[in-house]
Amino acid sequence: MDSSVKAQRTRVPERPAAAPDGGYAWFVLLACFLVFGLTFGVIKAFSVFYVEIQQHFETTATGTSWITSIAVATIHIMAPVASALSTDYSYRSVVIMGGLISSLGVMFGSFSRNVIELYLTVGFLNGLGYALTWTPTVTMLGLYFEKRRPFANALASAGECILTFLLTPMFQLLIDSYSWRGALLILGALQLNLCVCGVLLRPIKATTDLMCEVKAEEESLSLQLLPKEDNEGPLGSRISVNHETTEACLQDSKGIPKKTTTDSNNSTSKRAELRTKILRYVDYTLITNPQFMVYSMFGLFAALGFFAPALFLVPYARSKGIEEYRAAALMSISAALDLYGRVFFGWVANLRLVETVQQLTATVILLGTVLLLCPLASSFPELAGFSAAYGLVYGATVAIHITVLAEVVGVHRLGSALGFFMLIRSSGGLLGPPIAGLFIDKMSDYGTGFIMAGVALIVSALFLLLLHQMNRRGQRSTTKTNSTSGAEAKELDIT
Repeated sequence: MDSSVKAQRTRVPERPAAAPDGGYAWFVLLACFLVFGLTFGVIKAFSVFYVEIQQHFETTATGTSWITSIAVATIHIMAPVASALSTDYSYRSVVIMGGLISSLGVMFGSFSRNVIELYLTVGFLNGLGYALTWTPTVTMLGLYFEKRRPFANALASAGECILTFLLTPMFQLLIDSYSWRGALLILGALQLNLCVCGVLLRPIKATTDLMCEVKAEEESLSLQLLPKEDNEGPLGSRISVNHETTEACLQDSKGIPKKTTTDSNNSTSKRAELRTKILRYVDYTLITNPQFMVYSMFGLFAALGFFAPALFLVPYARSKGIEEYRAAALMSISAALDLYGRVFFGWVANLRLVETVQQLTATVILLGTVLLLCPLASSFPELAGFSAAYGLVYGATVAIHITVLAEVVGVHRLGSALGFFMLIRSSGGLLGPPIAGLFIDKMSDYGTGFIMAGVALIVSALFLLLLHQMNRRGQRSTTKTNSTSGAEAKELDIT
């Protein structure tokens, strides 16, 4: 290989020069802020529709809860598809399409003649639109921020809190003025703003050297899944194939003629190329990452408890005799403290005082404990105190869970990892609200739904403790390896 090409190959920046943790990155943060609000913020504020829909169609709490659970599950299941489409087309176009689908789904839902049609429109179509907007936007935010990533994620997720705070009383007002059908029409029009968020996602341009590094790394990962005889074929080793890939990439960019290879080399390269193409859309090698799988199990059990409390808080307050607007105000109180929790604890995470996974473990345990205590509240002041505590700890939890995911897999694999994580978590998001609704219907007490959610969150914290132990063992192993290498090098210097 020519020495100049070698020199070019070795000059690989740590991240794209276009990701400065500032400048246009703040517009991407604004887009992500609004996407959080118009997706998960709407899901939380949607609880005020449930009493009206349940009475209109004369259904149970379990039957009504499937609307939200289908939407949440669709967001999770379709997240890998959103990641793949963003890779093949662009983040901007996928988000704009998602905004249109979401808006149309909610508008069609306003004409539903039965609860099944609400499952298909406000549930499935709306959830599909949310998946196509949320996943690419969060991935783009991770690319634009590095040093300030924890704080940026916290600020972006604060959009969920602020819009929940604003939309909950607004939805109640719209329902009183135009019925739940008219309110859904207005909500569908509001969600067209997701298309505007997509327009703000200006593509980030990586340097040629960085693209070559990523391509070489993907091919190295794909070769690890080849049969042993292929890995030890004519190219000598996986490293040599990796170098060939990098060199070919640089030759393409510089206009240098490619080297010719033998037929056997071509056979191995074609297999590697096929796997590289697959990896471009779905990074299936993540299933071989033990830390990622443990973290995904945390996400699955956490999802069982994440969405049920917001769904049943207003009906629970109504069952205790709290009037409509005061019950809706509980969601606003929760959202206000949720906002504070996200910003404050996101800032704390940015200080790196403790490991992020340790901070997440503590907040998840606290969140589960608060939910277990919820049935003790019955008056408005007690419910207001619960809502404040729940919002604060919930905000502290969601402010950093994406940051932990990036630390587990690395930012260069965040897009695929986020899609896989959401897919694995989908069953929890799908089953959580109906399971809570089943307990409520059987016991005739909304408080049992909060107990179920609290237990699920406590169980999820056990997986975070396991992840922390795995990380510590990995750090000790790395330290031991470095110490051994240093001792060997010192011995060679002496000899």
